[in-house]
Amino acid sequence: MQLVIIAANRFIKLFGNLCKILCYPYYQIFPASRFTLPKHAEPWIRNTQENDNIPKIIWQTNFTNRCTLPVYLNYLFNRLMAPSWQYNFVSTEERATFIREHMDEATYQAYLKLTVGAAQADLWRLVVLYVHGGVYLDIDATLIWPLSSSLKRIREYLFLRVKKNTEITNYFLATKPKTELYRQLIAGVVKNINNYHGEGVYDSTRPGAFTGIIERYDPPCLDRKLVCIQAGFTNEHFQYMDRPRGKWTHQDPNALVDFTRGEEEHVT
Repeated sequence: MQLVIIAANRFIKLFGNLCKILCYPYYQIFPASRFTLPKHAEPWIRNTQENDNIPKIIWQTNFTNRCTLPVYLNYLFNRLMAPSWQYNFVSTEERATFIREHMDEATYQAYLKLTVGAAQADLWRLVVLYVHGGVYLDIDATLIWPLSSSLKRIREYLFLRVKKNTEITNYFLATKPKTELYRQLIAGVVKNINNYHGEGVYDSTRPGAFTGIIERYDPPCLDRKLVCIQAGFTNEHFQYMDRPRGKWTHQDPNALVDFTRGEEEHVT
């Protein structure tokens, strides 16, 4: 079966790259063309026979739900790979509100100290999965196999490994709600924020912050090639056409945390 999935992976990459190539001339002709990701979408089909250990909810967030054609094609493809899953897009403002309403004051205040939207999203995804469960996908994440099949034997949570299976990633996360592991991950990120000394996004809110905690729980992990890849249909150019150099990798790590930020000050 793995050979079949890897073959599907390569076909999807090829198809996605073709779409990207075609989108360059499209945006030469229609530079202002944008598409809207829905705030909420019900499942295309309902299948009561599927494994329900992990709630069938997909979560995504970004600085805007107005997106370019490649990002929208990626969204449609993921919906095709998860037709029985509900979809939710959460805006920057809604992320802050959600954390304020569902977590303690320490977590909310730590969130407000973050000055980079990607780092805020890192903490928010842990919180929303802790509260509701489901699957989080980065806006450029592309499923390469039906999602319900990938999670068929997963009882609590699933992580993906990258870089020749040496590191955990957080562009795909799957879990049932209220797990002790996710509570510990949130606490770990909050601690990193409150004790920040310029380590950067990756080692503060992203997978570099997870390693020690995850090793203690030894959760199931799969190679990303068997579940979900990044940049199948899109790339940095198409993701940030309306915000050039907006990716977190271009931000100053020394400015990631602002300990003076007030309650209503958060990134938009």
